[in-house]
Amino acid sequence: MKPSRPTVADIAAYDEIIDVRSPAEFAEDHIPGAINCPVLDDAQRIEVGTLYKQVSPFEAKKIGAALVSENIAKHLKERFLDRPKSWKPLIYCWRGGDRSGSMTTVFKSIGWHTGQLDGGYKAWRSHVIARLDALPGQLRFIVIGGATGSAKTRILQAIGNLGEQILDLEALANHKGSVLGVLPDSPQPSQKAFETALLKALADLDPARPIYVEAESRKIGNLHVPEAMIARIRGGECVAVEATLEARVAFLLKDYDYFLTQPEFLGQRLDALRTLQSRETLERWKTLIGQSNWPSLVGELLEQHYDPLYQRSQDRNYTGMQDSGNFATDDLSADGISRLAAAIVQARTAQMA
Repeated sequence: MKPSRPTVADIAAYDEIIDVRSPAEFAEDHIPGAINCPVLDDAQRIEVGTLYKQVSPFEAKKIGAALVSENIAKHLKERFLDRPKSWKPLIYCWRGGDRSGSMTTVFKSIGWHTGQLDGGYKAWRSHVIARLDALPGQLRFIVIGGATGSAKTRILQAIGNLGEQILDLEALANHKGSVLGVLPDSPQPSQKAFETALLKALADLDPARPIYVEAESRKIGNLHVPEAMIARIRGGECVAVEATLEARVAFLLKDYDYFLTQPEFLGQRLDALRTLQSRETLERWKTLIGQSNWPSLVGELLEQHYDPLYQRSQDRNYTGMQDSGNFATDDLSADGISRLAAAIVQARTAQMA
């Protein structure tokens, strides 16, 4: 009988996880904690694949075996010679086939208790999808809403500092959630990597305790929040932050201060609104940028673009926000945010007592 291979459920039993896929594959997504030791780098993988399609599988396997052998030897000498005999590595590739099998064979011949992940990364990916479909239903969310500029993310983080459980989706997505939410020189992760990070964050939460989260749309930048996740959030208990326009403008001027030093970048981001705003409006906003009239620009963006969008979104997706507890403020300074966070937690705690 063929011996069984370790599955995703066995990952925790191993001392180290080794991803032997190419650097590009690893960068797109990988099992949390894995290290990348490619048996074929990106260029070599293309070379072998081209030979396989254009010449023959036999020729591809010959050159592939030579390259794989060289790379395994290099990793062995540079990274693993200090590992003790009791070391237990788990090795995976795309499907749990030849690439991981090659390194597994070498490591086993040395005497290490090596596992080759059954199904490889594809098995891990299936696990992520299945868990993200099931896990949100086991969790209870308290949803922080409020118009753009209400410091919802900062309030959420302050609630976390008070010892409450939070889920910061925008931090996982590396994006602030609006058309101007892109972070300069800081790209978003891939969709797969976002979902892996989301699963890890959810798995670390205690389902017996409530979890605070920000009211989000289905998309955060270019990334999609999984359907079961967004549905569960939209069904959560809602808390509404009602900040004055002046407080929101002041907060945004601090929170998006990097735009003030990159006016050309801000102008380019505003071009994304051309299907939603008139040409005359966009030209006026760009004139305000040229004049460095930031308070007027932010105020107009809120009143003419973000607030109407927010209201339509809440009416459609977060109907519970209309009956939620409201927390009014004219102060979104660091101290004001801390006071809001404490008031929200105190009110929710009293309600659940």
